[in-house]
Amino acid sequence: MKPVIIFLLLGILFADPTFAERADRDKPVHLESDRATVENTGRSGNKNRVSIFTGNVVLTQGTMIIRSDKMVIEEDSNGFQNFTAYGNLVSYRQKMDNKNEYVEGWGERMKFDNRAKKVEFFNQARLRRGADEVHGEYISYESETEFFKVNNQGGNNPKKRVHAVIQPKNKNQE
Repeated sequence: MKPVIIFLLLGILFADPTFAERADRDKPVHLESDRATVENTGRSGNKNRVSIFTGNVVLTQGTMIIRSDKMVIEEDSNGFQNFTAYGNLVSYRQKMDNKNEYVEGWGERMKFDNRAKKVEFFNQARLRRGADEVHGEYISYESETEFFKVNNQGGNNPKKRVHAVIQPKNKNQE
C-alpha cells in the first residue's frame, strides 16, 4: 500500500514550487519517509487535505532538497500548499535561478508558504546564500525578491543577537 500512498501524495505536492530554479518546476517531486498518512483525500466540505510524513523525511524536486524528522503538508482547494517541517535541524537547499549559487537554510522548524512564496526558519535559524550567511532565532526569506529578515526573538540577551557575515563582492562578478 505504500507505493499507492506515495503516488497519491506526489500528485498533491508542490504543483508550483516557490523556491525552485525555474527548471525545477517541471521536475517530479520525490518524497521519502518512514511513515505517511493523508487526511481528507476527497476534500469533503471546505477542509484542506493534510498529509503527515514522519521519520527521515526527504523531499527532492530538481535541485531542491528538504530534510526533516517530520513534515505536515496542507493543501487548500486551489492547490496551494503550506507545510511545516520539524527536525534537529531541518535543512533546505536549492540552486538559485540563473546563478551558480545555492540558498541553504536550517532551523528546528521551517514553514513554507507557496502562495506567499516565503520560507521561515525558527530556532537556531541560519540562512546561507553563496558565501554570505546570517544567524538568528527567526529568519524569513522571500524567494522572488530574495528579501530576508532576521531577528533574535531574545530581546537584549547578547547570546541571542543576530549575526551576519557578508563577503565583499568581486567587481568582475557584477
